[in-house]
Amino acid sequence: MILRLYSTTPEDYHKCDDIIDYDSVAVRTLADTLCKEAGATPENTTPFIKSAYEFVRDHISHSADINADAVTVSASEVLKARHGICFAKSHLLAAILRSKSVPAGFCYQKIVMDDDTAPVLIYHGLNAVYLRDYDKWVRLDARGNKPGINAQFSIDGEQLAYPIRSEKGEMDGIIVYPNPDTLVVNTMRQYRSRTQLWDHLPTELGYDRDKY
Repeated sequence: MILRLYSTTPEDYHKCDDIIDYDSVAVRTLADTLCKEAGATPENTTPFIKSAYEFVRDHISHSADINADAVTVSASEVLKARHGICFAKSHLLAAILRSKSVPAGFCYQKIVMDDDTAPVLIYHGLNAVYLRDYDKWVRLDARGNKPGINAQFSIDGEQLAYPIRSEKGEMDGIIVYPNPDTLVVNTMRQYRSRTQLWDHLPTELGYDRDKY
């Protein structure tokens, strides 16, 4: 999978803002801990990236999996609540990585929400991360595993949460965006209850609107 950067400005993939708020003490402390435990160095960041990914995947629940109704958006909100939907978890992973100067961005796939109960196409969020040791970008999906979903940290071949089924209209996303999509974030902020949000999940991206 060859990924394409939306921005050619490296600093864009390091930004701290109100969503990727790695200036939060809690986020920085977590990043420091994960980096130290992984034994990572500035010359060898891959162990830290793997550790951060697995922490968000395994220790931050997907809100739907635990029937949590609060909608978390910013990285610090997700960390404090210990849960978030796919977009929110990607915000936290990016913040952890960026706090240790690892370039991280956002990718979006269009997938069927549920084949049986909700056969509609909606967007799903995940991350792309730059592996300095390998001089390559890879996609990582920290959605959280459960029966039927087995995403893993992988360098040579992706193992994401959702294999794309083009026959069902699903579409992959190979563009690495520097910022969380504005339409996605605005929708999450509009519906602070996941029950309400579930009926209004994004079916288009603000980035696509910006093309026109």
